[in-house]
Amino acid sequence: MSQFFLSLLSGIFIGGAAGFLGSLMLPKRMSLVAGPLGHLALPGIALALIYGFDISLGAFPFVILGIFLIWLFERKTKLPTEALTAVVFATGVAVAFFFLPIEQAEAALVGDISSVHLADVVFVIAICVVVFFVVEMIYPKMTLINISEDIAKSQKINVGKYNLVYLLSIALITALGVKVVGGLLTAAIVAIPAVTSRNLAKNLVQYKFLALIFGILSSAVGIFLSQLTMLPAGPLIIVSSAFLFLISIFLKR
Repeated sequence: MSQFFLSLLSGIFIGGAAGFLGSLMLPKRMSLVAGPLGHLALPGIALALIYGFDISLGAFPFVILGIFLIWLFERKTKLPTEALTAVVFATGVAVAFFFLPIEQAEAALVGDISSVHLADVVFVIAICVVVFFVVEMIYPKMTLINISEDIAKSQKINVGKYNLVYLLSIALITALGVKVVGGLLTAAIVAIPAVTSRNLAKNLVQYKFLALIFGILSSAVGIFLSQLTMLPAGPLIIVSSAFLFLISIFLKR
């Protein structure tokens, strides 16, 4: 039971932070960016599985390096972020398949939240709390940047700096997300709570906090179902989130 509560606590914080961040990514049409970044984490996950350390720690340097490269290429080329993400993540996936242990591929692809330790949970909570407050702090300025970069610049907003902070927040959540849902499904933990909230919210405040709540709820339900059925928690979290989205369609105003 103690292992279950550690898993539940980690899943709730990661799911909530991912949903909250997803509410900022959706208007910028970047909800799917977390998916390629999750794939980019695969080389780090492979190294973690080979040498026996936490897969999130393995994912961090690769995801952050990828985010920095995307930010740098965007500034140099002015190409769309999603196009540059595709270039970077494809390279990361190709490298991962050189040394990803096939017998341990399931943990890399769909996650394994059931094996967290107390130190992992403390680390997860600390990172999620930091990401939440950073995203809350940059939310108004990033919303204005989403509407018009020219208007944001006229208000003396450093667009490049805020975009970098925003992308680093995505990198941190993606690196934590691979522990919950693996490298294949990270886009879903940020995208589905946000679109569910979009269906039900009446204003911006409701929108971002409903996204957080739906992220927490789907993670909790998925981990509970995993405990009952002994199926992997990652796919169950995504299915739970998708079910909430379907409900929101019928309740949509």
